[in-house]
Amino acid sequence: MSLNIVLLEPEMPANTGNIGRTCVATGTVLHLIEPLGFHLDDRSIKRAGMDYWEKLDVRRYINFEDFKEKNPGAVIYMATTKARKVYTEVQYEKDCYIMFGKESAGIPEEILKDNAKRCVRIPMNDEIRSLNLSNSVAIMLYEALRQQEFASMKLEGDLHRLSWD
Repeated sequence: MSLNIVLLEPEMPANTGNIGRTCVATGTVLHLIEPLGFHLDDRSIKRAGMDYWEKLDVRRYINFEDFKEKNPGAVIYMATTKARKVYTEVQYEKDCYIMFGKESAGIPEEILKDNAKRCVRIPMNDEIRSLNLSNSVAIMLYEALRQQEFASMKLEGDLHRLSWD
């Protein structure tokens, strides 16, 4: 069981590449719902994801309906600036899905309304419309991982040339 990040119609390859790298680092599955604003062989995805892209568990869907059909019973939290609940107010299940909309418009309001109880937001000042997509994914994903005590993740680092002792 692992967490899942869902990108609905992502537009910017660099964001998707960064998110892919974060998913590899955390053992998270990345779900991409078309249409995509780029090709998956785009150099900017590879550059942002570096050499990690080949290690990524990435799944594609032709639309949101296809995603729902292939993931029946999925518990989906929807990240949106329109939510009434803060992302830290929920308990993320070990195999839940955290969904983000495209950079220019977010998740369509029809989808949000149908899933109102699972809509969550990242607090921010009124002066800004939204955070960068890859930053938002990292913030919410690491909160879910923290709640699960970073299960199966390396919690300590080592120095390369010296020792901590």
